[in-house]
Amino acid sequence: MTFELTRRAALQAILAGTATLATMHAFPAFAQQKGGTLTVGLTYEIDTMNVYSTGFLGDAQAAVVEGLLAPDQHAKYVPVLATEVPTIENGGIVVAADGKTMTVTYKLRPGVKWHDGKPFTSADVKYTWEAVKDPAFKAESKDGSAEVASIETPDDLTVVVHYNSILPTFASTLFTFGIFPKHLLEGTDLNTSSYNETPVGTGPFKVTEFVRGQYVVTERFDDYWAKSEKGDALPYLDKIIFKMIPDTNTLITQLKSGEVNLVVSTPYSQAKQVEGISGIEMVKGPLLSWQHLDFNFKRPSLADINVRKAIAAAIDRAVLSKAQGGFPEPIKSPVVPVFEFYDPNTPEIAYNVAAANKILDEAGYAPGSDGVREKNGERLSYAFMVQAGRADDELAQQVIIAQLKAIGIEAVANNQTGVAYREARYKGGYDLIYGRWITSADPVYSVFWGTGGANNGQSYSNPALDAALSKFETTLDPAARKQAAAEFQKILAEDLPSIPLTTNVALIAKTAALKNFVPNPTNMTNFVHTAEWYMG
Repeated sequence: MTFELTRRAALQAILAGTATLATMHAFPAFAQQKGGTLTVGLTYEIDTMNVYSTGFLGDAQAAVVEGLLAPDQHAKYVPVLATEVPTIENGGIVVAADGKTMTVTYKLRPGVKWHDGKPFTSADVKYTWEAVKDPAFKAESKDGSAEVASIETPDDLTVVVHYNSILPTFASTLFTFGIFPKHLLEGTDLNTSSYNETPVGTGPFKVTEFVRGQYVVTERFDDYWAKSEKGDALPYLDKIIFKMIPDTNTLITQLKSGEVNLVVSTPYSQAKQVEGISGIEMVKGPLLSWQHLDFNFKRPSLADINVRKAIAAAIDRAVLSKAQGGFPEPIKSPVVPVFEFYDPNTPEIAYNVAAANKILDEAGYAPGSDGVREKNGERLSYAFMVQAGRADDELAQQVIIAQLKAIGIEAVANNQTGVAYREARYKGGYDLIYGRWITSADPVYSVFWGTGGANNGQSYSNPALDAALSKFETTLDPAARKQAAAEFQKILAEDLPSIPLTTNVALIAKTAALKNFVPNPTNMTNFVHTAEWYMG
């Protein structure tokens, strides 16, 4: 059985903004009951349970650690540890008279406890900012920390955040990803702390066991703050176990055997066989995600715009989509069409093998005796990386290798698993890399291509792009943001540090016994609202 959340539904919710508060607990009326263990199959090896350090999506982390806000199933921010989403309308956001800075005030939820029983307070929020911005802490991303000038905590349940700029994406950074427990971490080294394996959070589940490369066991937190609409103590489930199974064939085998009963990233190529598994439902929903091919600018030939343009012209997105069951859809911009600031007029390089060969010919890249082009002693032969074990990515890689061969470019698979892939991606340990990014409901694109961006392992820098991204990320004016978005999309399309290829949908295989599950399209993952899940 397949269920689908339409893009239109997600778009309507995003356009609604954050002014109207919503609950994350709007589920059908089932006879909820406590108990049961859910076993989740992850397609990657968790590098750390610290939400600010991980190079992967924080699936297991989201069930354990909470932020002040979180995106719901419609990609709209709702309150979690805060009692409301700050807006200009409710006085939570105040813009300075000069229009250059802003203040955001959070009202915190009373009665929240950490997993060790200590009270959650405003001091924890302030400490989180101090810890994340600390240069000694090696975070995967420090987004939003540098823009905070100071924080006041007038009482245990009030946090006043003074920003040194206008930051329209404040809800998608820093305090949304998670809060650190000050009483446990202050004065410790966050890079080596045991917190990175067994974090103490305020979420519905607490970590009881972490075996690196194998699994994480989380168990119900009996003093969790939230109640159901009926007044039931949450969460319902006894345990959620996260098994790390990078090989997708093994993952599907365990889904068939019942060793795993939830897979949130089902390979497109295996969707049909999964739908045939007794007791398994396929949930299909939108994702704020796209697949891309990136270039390492340390290679002289890849720093040549002619080579990048030729590669763009050589790739047939329609073939990539067809090879993956038709699920991913061809795109021309990293701003996926579900967003209102997507620009349909973004230029694109059409698939044209003859044009690609002409570009390389005119740029002086001549075919060698083996058919591989070269210039000034550099052969157009590249180490091409995807995450090993991901069936969809490995299939797409083979398609792209064949398409590049048609224009005299050799791409050699050099795939890595888990942490090795993450390290290569962030440090530029590749020539070409294919993968996916998934964003928040308010994306911060400068992390990908801004000079020195946290996810910019390509060594790419473009001052004009930096300026356009800055405009987009430092104004609350929707019209100005849309204009800046069109500008940076045009620059990316013309300079091609990355080729956006396809956008994705979520194919989630779950046991039919799991109730109240609703897919989340954002980078906060499907596990950001696990409290009301139950086995029925």
